[in-house]
Amino acid sequence: MFSKLDYKYQRRVIIILFLIVPLTFLLLFTYLPAINMISYSFTSWKGYGNKTFVGLKNYIDIFSNPETFSVFKNSIYYFIGGIIQLILAFYLAVVVNSKLKAKNFFKSIFFFPYLINGVAISLMFLFFFQPDGTLDTVLKAIGLQGIITQWLGNENVVNYSLAFTSVWRYIGYSFIIFLGAMQSVPTEVLEAAEIDGAGEWHKIRYILIPSVKNIIKLNLILNISGAISVFEIPYIMTGGANGSSTFVIETMNTAFKFNQVGKASAMAVIVMIIVAIVALIQNIFFKEEK
Repeated sequence: MFSKLDYKYQRRVIIILFLIVPLTFLLLFTYLPAINMISYSFTSWKGYGNKTFVGLKNYIDIFSNPETFSVFKNSIYYFIGGIIQLILAFYLAVVVNSKLKAKNFFKSIFFFPYLINGVAISLMFLFFFQPDGTLDTVLKAIGLQGIITQWLGNENVVNYSLAFTSVWRYIGYSFIIFLGAMQSVPTEVLEAAEIDGAGEWHKIRYILIPSVKNIIKLNLILNISGAISVFEIPYIMTGGANGSSTFVIETMNTAFKFNQVGKASAMAVIVMIIVAIVALIQNIFFKEEK
């Protein structure tokens, strides 16, 4: 009896010791900054000097200015791009999961863009979309010079260009997750379906899609939250110019360009609340079937 209790005690101590470091980092670099940000949102502060408590004034100013939320319409481009990305990633996963030679080669090719730093990808596509850049050269070579435009300077096109860049970057991530889920399906199941006369579409519809259903749900919620909080690609490629600004870019400009850190903190809190609401909706409507 003593040895059993002693074992349980040692087990708890070991678990606590292993949790101390990650919980400490989580507290210091996630929860504590979030708490500070929330406290800053109720103040008027330039990022230096004294803070002045203003209550809900920052939130009232944000919600009373319709232009503040007008940039959210640009998130629609990234959301639609994310849907296209999921469809393409699923298709590529189906192809690679089939009887395809050199599977590891294609895995590396499709996943490689996700391994590249986001800043590097933004700079690559910045040159790709430049006038007389790579894209224009290719279009001229195939006789489509008539559609050439200012890809990053035309307000009607810029968000499509940025969304395309986002799709190119993240498609490898979705692809590798879909592929991992598909490879967990026993080959005997697919072989049995073939023997029963099931075609490729039937195998996809009745075997592969159910196997990645939870992955699709997860990617959809990540797509929504990512579209709301998109920052890196438009900030580096256009700086938010020509109608490509996002709510997070406006938040950064408010903090570091206009020195309104209190108001920017309130904007960041709003984004955090929106993402939390989206996650809550996921938990309500996408509950795992028992």
